[in-house]
Amino acid sequence: MAAKRRRLAERRKALGYSQEFFADQLGIDRTTAGRWELGKTEPCPYIRPKMCDLLKVTPDELDDLLALREEHPQASVATSTPVVIGRVVTEAPLTGEGDDMYRRELLRLLSIAGTLMVLPQPANADVQEWVGPSDEADDVEQHVLLSGHLWQVFALSKSKRLVYPLVHDQLKLLVKHLDQAHSARARQQLCVVACDLFQLAGEICFDSNRYTDAAYCYTMAVSAGREARCYDRWACALTRQAFVNLYEHEYPQATAVLSAAARIAQRGDSRLSTRHWVAAVHAEAHAGHGDQAACERALAVADEVLDLADPASPGGWLRFDGSRLADQRGTCYLTLGRADAAEASLLAALDQATSLRRRGSLLTDLAALGLQRRDLDQFLHFAGDAVDLAEQTQSAGYVGRKLHGIQQQLQPLLSDSRVVQLNDRIAHLSAPAPH
Repeated sequence: MAAKRRRLAERRKALGYSQEFFADQLGIDRTTAGRWELGKTEPCPYIRPKMCDLLKVTPDELDDLLALREEHPQASVATSTPVVIGRVVTEAPLTGEGDDMYRRELLRLLSIAGTLMVLPQPANADVQEWVGPSDEADDVEQHVLLSGHLWQVFALSKSKRLVYPLVHDQLKLLVKHLDQAHSARARQQLCVVACDLFQLAGEICFDSNRYTDAAYCYTMAVSAGREARCYDRWACALTRQAFVNLYEHEYPQATAVLSAAARIAQRGDSRLSTRHWVAAVHAEAHAGHGDQAACERALAVADEVLDLADPASPGGWLRFDGSRLADQRGTCYLTLGRADAAEASLLAALDQATSLRRRGSLLTDLAALGLQRRDLDQFLHFAGDAVDLAEQTQSAGYVGRKLHGIQQQLQPLLSDSRVVQLNDRIAHLSAPAPH
């Protein structure tokens, strides 16, 4: 594998410098700084004293930062590998045939679990309490605990596909316990767990740009939520299903699904933020339709999440707590062509964003705004940072998909060498998966 200067990039980030800021302070182009970190070029001698001052290091320490080092994937996993209930999660070979094998097995288990959920209940299903010496209660409690940890690993992992093997194992166990459930109460609780797990499986597929697989997972989650009569999870599963329509620009379909989700959410727990999240996503669908009035009404409902008492969201399957309201507004205003309002909201959201996925999405929206305004410098600035982020992570699917979406608008600008270079970098990101 090619040698890089990972320590140089880490030092820059540790000081809170973006690649753009670092380059500006040195009086160079951002792409030059990027090539240094990738090990493709060397800083000229005259600029090294400036680098020492900016990075707050001695010349010897700078030489160490500039030393080329071979990348070893196995070693990097060891330093950032998640642990779930005592199990170390290692990077599985999820490419090519291996990836397809995991996918087929995951979908097979989903189908089996879905069938078991809708089978006629056993003769003793009228027994409402746990059967046996609390064995069923212990099984369900373990499922709930593991489900919560899996959502945490998914949120923290740079490579979302790391969670694939764990979801697979948990699905196998769920199928076994669904088949052996002896009481109506156990069956209902296992359907709740299934709704969580199916939504997580859908998130993994969605992040990998497998939208057809994601839609199937979400459909199964909808069925599980309905069987459990768990209205909040049911509504959330429908909302995730609508996201697939939104990313395919199928706004009428998304609106229909979200209208159903809103009706179901009204029957849920009023202390949770479910109905507010549904409204926030509904606002995006209205913006896609070009219906500004309906979009603003939906955003107003979403804003009411701030009036809820803490905690309004349990995490995992429902994470909408109002911290991303600016993101939602910015995305809606961008779609509606309200450039100034979009910029204010997106920049405010970027200041608060900590997750790589969220920052990548916001940077891409700001790049799209630059194209909308015909401001080439703004586009290059934000798109360059978005590509940097996508290249640094092992899960470029979500951000890469958004960047591929704006790539189609670059054709008239390809006479500019900077645009050509950026276009090539976008093209080398994970391409959208076929349906």
